[in-house]
Amino acid sequence: MNKCFLAVLAYMLPTFPLGFFWHLTIFADYYQSLHVYRDDVIIPFGIASMLIQGVIWSIVYERLFAGESIVKGALKFAALACPLAWSFMVLAVSAKHIMSSVSGYLAIETAFVLLHYAVVSPLIAAVYARKG
Repeated sequence: MNKCFLAVLAYMLPTFPLGFFWHLTIFADYYQSLHVYRDDVIIPFGIASMLIQGVIWSIVYERLFAGESIVKGALKFAALACPLAWSFMVLAVSAKHIMSSVSGYLAIETAFVLLHYAVVSPLIAAVYARKG
């Protein structure tokens, strides 16, 4: 299989359940109390977003970090991806949406971004560290 395709899968397969359970199950009541998310979440938009991100991150990883060890590549990728993702997933949302606690949203979404990239960074790195 094509490494780009595998890297997209390495991004998407953990991202959907992690995001779903984090936002809509485990911390659903907390997010509800923040009044930041709509009641009728549009799952296909989330999947489309994950697919776009997965493709772009795969291309970025291949061009910048391919050939690195899994650990070194994952750390470098996370150092790039986390701040960028945090800026559009946490800062931009905090700046635009009415919510009951900006600091609460900043804290819980920052934790999510860190967990998310702690999971997907080594998986993507493993795809590009493979020979062949």
